[in-house]
Amino acid sequence: MTSQQLAIPVIAIDAMGGDYAPQEIVKGAVLGARAYRVAIELVGDEALIRKELVLYDTAGLDIRVVHTPDVIDMGEAPATALRKKKNASIAVAARRVKEGHAQGFVAAGSTGAAMTSALFNIGRLKGIDRPAIGVALPRQGNPCLLLDGGANADCTPEHLVQFALIGQAYMAGVYKIEKPQVGLLNIGTEEGKGNKFSKEAFDVLQAEKLINFCGNVEGRHLFLGGCDVAVCDGFTGNVAIKSAEGMVTLFGRLLKSAFMQNAWTKFLGLLVKPILSNAKKHLDHEELGGALLLGIEGICIIAHGGSSANAIKNAIKLAVKAIEANVLETMIEHAKTIAVSSVPVESVSNA
Repeated sequence: MTSQQLAIPVIAIDAMGGDYAPQEIVKGAVLGARAYRVAIELVGDEALIRKELVLYDTAGLDIRVVHTPDVIDMGEAPATALRKKKNASIAVAARRVKEGHAQGFVAAGSTGAAMTSALFNIGRLKGIDRPAIGVALPRQGNPCLLLDGGANADCTPEHLVQFALIGQAYMAGVYKIEKPQVGLLNIGTEEGKGNKFSKEAFDVLQAEKLINFCGNVEGRHLFLGGCDVAVCDGFTGNVAIKSAEGMVTLFGRLLKSAFMQNAWTKFLGLLVKPILSNAKKHLDHEELGGALLLGIEGICIIAHGGSSANAIKNAIKLAVKAIEANVLETMIEHAKTIAVSSVPVESVSNA
């Protein structure tokens, strides 16, 4: 019986990926299974996984273990490692989707390993040269989808066209935006701004009639409005995301320090704590859970390498939302409009 015939979604998780595996991965899987009525397949070293599972109450939860002894380490080159370790936990987790046992998979750790595993074991959508990491950045109202968040360090302007079309399809299908606006992440909004690549990308994006292109956008527009989809190369996108993560962390520390100055400020801190906690949920990358790898024939969530159990729980939530929103079907339909070219899989990054 395939996962499509099951009453609840099945999510395969690389239990050995990330800085705190398998402890935090297993704990997060238990939390996610309980919170979102989802079946979980934990892929990795069975003995280590079960050692963690016995620490939690799993009664009534559908949590399975798929044993595989091999692991892709953070320092390994993804393409080379996956050729040598065809049964690595991240590869097997991806194949569970391809073979129909699961509807999506979650991987924390190496972005390059997750993307390469998805490409090797699930495959690209027809018409997609390079899948891109789509990060839904929080703001008032609908988020801004940033592509690429780190899968492709080097791109051509034509790749940004594909990112734009994928992004438009995602925002239209998931957030029901009739005509999502696409902006090019740049150092200024004026036409002619940026380096050679940015100028070439601007011209190509503007010429593509299928894209609702609104021109250049700056980094602040990712959070304050200006476009629904922002496209850039993966190097730029990853720097932007991690810079934002650092700023959120700094802001939190500054607030905590301000409220700890004296008894009066501590009292004020207690009063506003519920409000600040709610705001934190919209900004903390742990609350987002991860990012979708868009452009492959399956649902893949790439989580932060330092993901805690709470982050894994939220990555599961994101996978379930993607499945329920028929993201894959939406991508398949819109990928038909994208011209096919040839880009080697080995070009993926290790962001």
